[in-house]
Amino acid sequence: MNRIVAAVRRVLPANRFARSVSVLAGGAIGGQLIMVAAAPFLTRLYDPRDIGMLAVFVALLSLTSVVACLRYEVLIPIPEGDREAAALTVLSLITLLVFVAIGAVPVLLYREQIAHLMNMPALAGYLYLVPVGAFFAGAYSILNFWAVRAQAFTPLARTRVSQSMLMAAIQLGGAPLGPVALLVGQVAGHVAGTFSLGMRMLRAQSALLRAVRPADIAAVARKYKKSPLVSTWSALFNTAGAHLPPMLFAALFNPAVAGMLALANRVLALPLQVLGKATASVFFAGAAHAHREGALRELVAAVHGRLAHIGMPPTLMLVVAGPHIFSGVFGAEWRQAGAFAQWLAPWLYLVLVTSPLSALFEVLDRQVAGMVYQGAALAIRVASIYAGAWIGDAAVAVALFALGNILCSLANLAWIIRASGNGWHAIWRPTASALAWALLLVSPLILTAAWDSGGMDTPGRMLWVAALTTASLLIAVRYRYLLKEAE
Repeated sequence: MNRIVAAVRRVLPANRFARSVSVLAGGAIGGQLIMVAAAPFLTRLYDPRDIGMLAVFVALLSLTSVVACLRYEVLIPIPEGDREAAALTVLSLITLLVFVAIGAVPVLLYREQIAHLMNMPALAGYLYLVPVGAFFAGAYSILNFWAVRAQAFTPLARTRVSQSMLMAAIQLGGAPLGPVALLVGQVAGHVAGTFSLGMRMLRAQSALLRAVRPADIAAVARKYKKSPLVSTWSALFNTAGAHLPPMLFAALFNPAVAGMLALANRVLALPLQVLGKATASVFFAGAAHAHREGALRELVAAVHGRLAHIGMPPTLMLVVAGPHIFSGVFGAEWRQAGAFAQWLAPWLYLVLVTSPLSALFEVLDRQVAGMVYQGAALAIRVASIYAGAWIGDAAVAVALFALGNILCSLANLAWIIRASGNGWHAIWRPTASALAWALLLVSPLILTAAWDSGGMDTPGRMLWVAALTTASLLIAVRYRYLLKEAE
């Protein structure tokens, strides 16, 4: 084990920022790799309706947990003194307990009505898991931000891997029990993460937490009053924009369509979102310092350029070969999910390059602007789905949903670039360079798509497999170069 750890440390970048991102990204990617590796088995053990139920459950869990602490937990890394950070931690926990206790009442009393509203009656018997999962998801978020403050990136990365291992084990092993195993596995992942980080925090910071007094809690509540007044709404709009679509697709079309959309999102999360989340944690910790030192413009431009080169190749790969990839990996009945992925990939590329940098709304004290943007984006997303439902075509709804999100993300990116003091060249130059590299790396798939329109017979499938393998190897080599360059 010591030799393995030493080998991993040798390949990590020497640069502190890049090294921190690499550690967090490694844990996040490891966790997502486990879930993506389990996905081909899950899609054969469960049908699209079951995956749709999981997507709706995750949406309810996410919408509840993201506001349960009133966003006090995201402020934990900011204070210079540990005493104030500890007071924020205790305040976040108290808020979480109160919110979950109040929120559990309507979920338990009106579970039949809630399930009927979402066109998913089978979910009614499992809605009691929502407040349980929301509590542990909120607790894990508190501990996550304390770990970010302490720069305990390695334990945080390990926790994410262990969460995914437990989740996959329960969801795969519990398949004979039906879709309830999917829901229990999702909650169990949050439980495992909470206990893992919680034990570490209590051992290291128990004295500091015990020293927190009611006056300290009241002081930080007054000091950071913008968090519940503004940031909570912004986070709710953002989370609703990401998780409300499966609920709407289930209610307006059917749970199977929601399952297709959920699978497309899950697969896209690996190359396009995981690194963005890891970068966001480290960027948030360093952006305030960079702003004070007058180096924010350079930091934003550098992070955007790096993420553009990382996100563009898998985006182009999915645009070219989405249906072939999904039908080959997950089974022929999931081909439509690959068609959905073709539309969603450009938007999720923009999520990758903008979501880490969106911490500028907090760093520059522009929370109101962030809330307005998230509210407008949510309205556009909901309107696009309803427009597709009015037309009566799920594929059209997905296309409109993706196009609306692309426009919103482009507007967000433009604001970030200008607010950080950069010019427009900070967007188009790295984007054009990344696209040129991506066209070269994905050229085997582009040529295959031009030569073989069907690809459903045996020679066609072999051609697509060879092209996909070649493109993947080229991208891996390119990523290795980018990692070395980051040092």
